[in-house]
Amino acid sequence: MDQVFNKVGSYWLGQQTNKEVASVANEINSLSTSIEGGATWLVNKIKGKVQKPLPELLKEYDLAVGIFPRDATNYEFDEGTRKLTVHIPKVCEVGYKDQSVLRFSTVVNGYLEKGKLWDIDGIKTKMIVWIKVSCISCDETKIHITAGMRKSRSRDAYELLRDGITVDKF
Repeated sequence: MDQVFNKVGSYWLGQQTNKEVASVANEINSLSTSIEGGATWLVNKIKGKVQKPLPELLKEYDLAVGIFPRDATNYEFDEGTRKLTVHIPKVCEVGYKDQSVLRFSTVVNGYLEKGKLWDIDGIKTKMIVWIKVSCISCDETKIHITAGMRKSRSRDAYELLRDGITVDKF
């Protein structure tokens, strides 16, 4: 009987240990992802590269400054390839004054050129269902969001920074 209790106890203890180790590993992964963005910023700061705020970068490329949520402040931009990676603290939705809604993943990638962010990964818009946004372009008065089809909206609805509302999943 003692042997049975020893085996059951050992098995149970092993299972609990595995769960705790997995939990710690997940926490370390999450922490390293958070630190990675901050480390990139710190290295750039040490190198003397001062990163302009994201809205300023968007304005420089003739895009509406309020496309991304207000707390999307950490980004990487490679001027050679024009690849933009925006880090957002949590999956969220942003509603704009024209009643449109964009949903953002924690990482948004795309390529930036004058008046256009294209080959986007990490943004969806609500049509009848959530559809992946592939391109956002702007002219002087309109913003054009391509998600399966191109939809034009008034640009001024996207010129104001807005808070994102946290959602469970992208």
